[in-house]
Amino acid sequence: MSKFQKTTLATALLLVTAQSSAAGFQVSEHSASGLGRAFAGEAAVADNASVLARNPAAMSRFKQAELSIVGSYVEPNVDITGTTDSVLGGGRDISSLDSDDIVHSAFVPAAYFIQPINDKFAVGVGLFSTYGVTTEFEDDYAAGAAGGTTDLLTLNINPSVSFKATDKLSLGLGISVVYGSATVERNYGDLDADPSRSLFLLEGDAWALGWNTGALYEINENNRIGLAYRSQVDLDFEGDFTGATSNDKKVSATLDLPLPATAEFSGYHALTESFAVSYSVLWTQWSKFEELKATSSSCLAGECFLKEESFDDNMRYSVGAEYTIDKVVLRAGFALDESAGETTLSIPESDRLWYTAGVTYTVSNNLSVDFAVAYIDVESVEFTETTKPGTSPTPDITYGFKSSGDAIIASAQANYRF
Repeated sequence: MSKFQKTTLATALLLVTAQSSAAGFQVSEHSASGLGRAFAGEAAVADNASVLARNPAAMSRFKQAELSIVGSYVEPNVDITGTTDSVLGGGRDISSLDSDDIVHSAFVPAAYFIQPINDKFAVGVGLFSTYGVTTEFEDDYAAGAAGGTTDLLTLNINPSVSFKATDKLSLGLGISVVYGSATVERNYGDLDADPSRSLFLLEGDAWALGWNTGALYEINENNRIGLAYRSQVDLDFEGDFTGATSNDKKVSATLDLPLPATAEFSGYHALTESFAVSYSVLWTQWSKFEELKATSSSCLAGECFLKEESFDDNMRYSVGAEYTIDKVVLRAGFALDESAGETTLSIPESDRLWYTAGVTYTVSNNLSVDFAVAYIDVESVEFTETTKPGTSPTPDITYGFKSSGDAIIASAQANYRF
């Protein structure tokens, strides 16, 4: 397999964690109530069963069983504009490097159930996604070796238990059973007379285990803070790879993809009977992306590719507020989501600003519904990317790009107490 194929494949596969609405490539859409306050205070608020996605210790606040079902629709708008081409220069229309709406819209479901056992213990289970994306460039895209079709689905099955250690302190522990399914395809683009000719195709899936823990300290009924940690999960994809050999024979290959650990500190403070504020600081250990390596006995020396990566740990800061009027709770929030890695064509990473609003309506003593919307402003960024064919006299090709975009999220949720 050529140096060019190894390099572009590694870059493409990193995209399987990309998600346009969140820096650090995470799926944040775990609840409608949380979205309304920009996910501020998620490890401390505990206003419905969706708190399972962030802090299992908060289950201790529930006095009766509760079920929450969530559906979020993500409508991203991410465009790529070509700026330069080192080989063809002004001899070709640079607009051939343009591609609009490269990230597809997505529906993100989630469900949670909490069952108190007694005054000390509660158990629960959450079903939600932590990473996922669908991106697609045109089949004949000029830079098709670096931009093609990528699909990733992940599902986290997260059973948890909480223990009320004292009147003020609760502890929680959960197990994450994560399933991932990925399809990545790239085409030759400029490097072949037929730009739509397939360069490689990878299809595979994986199961992995992780864990999460948390603590909730209740200063009093109106003030509490939460701390939560979710471990790294290592997805070892196994599947079919086409493009590793000169005759494009389908072979079995493996790819190790770490999903990094996170830690969150949150606070919730009811300042009056009607008005409350919340805040969160979320840290993600993206520096664990030191390399991407795929292996197969059919590849040269057993290595299909090896690519070192440059990612840094990133932070997400959010603040939110809510105002209660009888059976209605109004929410608003703001968040800064820092960029986590270097920008490439397959990962147009940049800082993001979240502006959110939401509402909860209490239908009865047992039923409440949540609705929320968010607008995410994505900072425009210019970058270059070089393909390395690894053969002479074929030259390296350096492309220049500009990425820009935004996203809108709409979410709805129903909560039922038994």
